[in-house]
Amino acid sequence: MSSTHRRRSGGATSSFPPPPPSNLFPSSKSDLFQLLAVVATASAVAYSFNFIFAYYNKLPKPFCHSNVDFDFFITDDCEPCPSYGVCHDGKLECVSGYRKHGKQCVEDGEINEAAMRLTKLVEANLCEAYAQHLCGGPSVVWASENEVWNLLDQMEKYGLDESSFNYAKERAIGSIGSTMETKIDDKRVKGFKCPESLVEHYKPFSCQVQQYITEHALLLISVCALFGGCMLILLKVLRSYYLSVKAEELYGKVCNILEEISRSIGGEGEPWVVASWLRDHLLSPKERKDPLLWKKVEELIQEDTRVDQYPRLVKGESKVVWEWQVEGHLSSSGKRKKGSRSIPDRISLSSPQQNGAVKVAAAIVN
Repeated sequence: MSSTHRRRSGGATSSFPPPPPSNLFPSSKSDLFQLLAVVATASAVAYSFNFIFAYYNKLPKPFCHSNVDFDFFITDDCEPCPSYGVCHDGKLECVSGYRKHGKQCVEDGEINEAAMRLTKLVEANLCEAYAQHLCGGPSVVWASENEVWNLLDQMEKYGLDESSFNYAKERAIGSIGSTMETKIDDKRVKGFKCPESLVEHYKPFSCQVQQYITEHALLLISVCALFGGCMLILLKVLRSYYLSVKAEELYGKVCNILEEISRSIGGEGEPWVVASWLRDHLLSPKERKDPLLWKKVEELIQEDTRVDQYPRLVKGESKVVWEWQVEGHLSSSGKRKKGSRSIPDRISLSSPQQNGAVKVAAAIVN
């Protein structure tokens, strides 16, 4: 029994970890201070190494040399040289026309704008010269590259320094070469000319009209002839209409005057009136110059059976007279009366006839 109890006791004791040594923790204040000093020193060393590592990582990497052409020469210790940049000794410099922006080289906006303006000015100069040549003016069609450079040298620099302006001129020459027609002569000199698609925008309006007339002369002549013919026909129709309306108006006035004379003489004087007197009374001096108007009136009078027309000797001259042949009052006003008044006999012109002529003239005026 006792041996069995001992074995159980021994097995139970070996199942727990051994107790820590007695000298593991500081037993005095001096040992505690030494422990704290060791911990503080280790922490300071670790913090220093961490700070140095972080500072090293924050430093910008130098740029790889521009002459490195293969990727396996580029390591993580340097940045690849960007486009339009020149890298030397780890530093980045941008070529002309570009400026540094972070780790890249971006296009300089002022130089780009100046190059565009220079291109437009040269284009306008070349196209205007070519347009004058097409319009018959003495102008040069092709401009050599040296002439274009001289033209650019005379232009405004737009606030750029000399190197930037020279680069802007190079950019302008490149743009002109892409937009203008180019050729190289026997002397290997490059020339520029405005293309046909652009020169049309620089021609003066008078030149465009002149060229259009020259190119379409036959069509324009045909159109003008057709238009002129139509206008002549229209004018003739309008004139015929005007003469017809005016002649009918004068015809009505003549009938009223003749009827009034026939009704108001009362057996005294002559019932006729000289046709030329009526013409001069009814027509203005300007209308008298148009014989066709009064001719139409005479035609209407001849077709009217109420008016008698015959020649008569008046003051020693043969005149055509008109006489109203209808009894009663047939005026155009609509008041028609039948009267028993007879038409006086025609008599030769004598002293009483002069009194009748005065009455006829008074009737015409009225």
